[in-house]
Amino acid sequence: MIGSQAPATPLQLAQAFDLRALPAHFYENPYPTYHALREHAPVKQLPGGGVFLTRYADLVAVYRDAKAFTSDKKAEFGPKYGASPLFEHHTTSLVFNDPPLHTRVRKLIAGALTQRAIAGMEPSLSALVDSLLDGIETKIAATSQFDLIEDFASAIPIEVIGNLLGVPHAERDPLRGWSLAILSALEPAPSAELLANGNRAVSEFVAYLKGLVAHRRAHPGDLEHDVLTRLIGEESSAERLSEVELLQNCIFILNAGHETTTNLIGNGIVALTRFPDQQAKLRAQPDLIASAIEEFLRFESSNQLGNRSAARDCVIGDTPISAGTSITLCIAAANRDPAVFANPDALDITRDPNRHLAFGFGIHQCVGLSLARLEGRIAVGRFVQRFSQFALAATPTLGGRARFRGFTRVPMVARRST
Repeated sequence: MIGSQAPATPLQLAQAFDLRALPAHFYENPYPTYHALREHAPVKQLPGGGVFLTRYADLVAVYRDAKAFTSDKKAEFGPKYGASPLFEHHTTSLVFNDPPLHTRVRKLIAGALTQRAIAGMEPSLSALVDSLLDGIETKIAATSQFDLIEDFASAIPIEVIGNLLGVPHAERDPLRGWSLAILSALEPAPSAELLANGNRAVSEFVAYLKGLVAHRRAHPGDLEHDVLTRLIGEESSAERLSEVELLQNCIFILNAGHETTTNLIGNGIVALTRFPDQQAKLRAQPDLIASAIEEFLRFESSNQLGNRSAARDCVIGDTPISAGTSITLCIAAANRDPAVFANPDALDITRDPNRHLAFGFGIHQCVGLSLARLEGRIAVGRFVQRFSQFALAATPTLGGRARFRGFTRVPMVARRST
């Protein structure tokens, strides 16, 4: 065709890659670009500075060495956010900090997310999922279709995290919007609108939390299950968080537990519509659900990018890295590295071993991973068993972000199992 342009070769994709100026097709399907980078520029020098890593072995090496590769983002986020609510939030929260703050906060959160505590959540979580599935059936009867994200996937983690923090049900409506606005501002090159929305969300969320914290101080919850009560701690405790640390890490808990779990559930069910053989296998063998969740996490990682900075001069692979260099860890690329995963672009719910990096690795591995797995198992497992058939009713709408991969709308049709 006159004027048509040949598709870029893998080498051209790798050479042209710029995290600050990604083309539209990248957001639809980033994996060809990640394959090209891993083959031709596994330690990619980015045009704006920093390096972008795509090999599994390189990510693990960085994750392992928390002293050589820092999570502290004050130097990086200063120019990006300025003196703003977003800067205060992201430089105070658990994920973007090193010990000792990271250690103190992680210990407090982990104490309320023990295996025993998580197992105790299963009955109420199952009841919530069944109630949402009942609502989907009602919606199908009335309109013939439903939206997977709005009617199911996003509702589950909001309720779970709302319960952990003790947010009254009548006050949970703004939580999803606040979370999406704050996380969207983490994109490599956020627009002025995204920054404004993110800053407003942090400010509104902090204002809300001040009232919630004051109430919980006056009326403490169960220390074994109430994360907010644990974070508040005792006035005399050496582990006690400052007011800023407390408020910003409450925001972090919502963000970490909401967006990624919504994506896990949504991405997993959409993947099953595209691999009908795997859908049939899971329906015939429900006990494969734990393995299936691990494969969803690998195949379409909810959180696709991570970050570190070099604390000293070092070498990644064969590439010298100077102290202060910003390092982007491409979790999505590592999770499809053929050196580790056979046939990596295929969904295989029986894949074993499956040492994906969707939850990170090392001291910063996701503190809520057991809870996320439980939510995924119950949500996807019960969805597949409830409906003998389900399919996309229209093309899903992706969130259009590089860091977090998930859908904002997924119109679906389904038929109940008899």
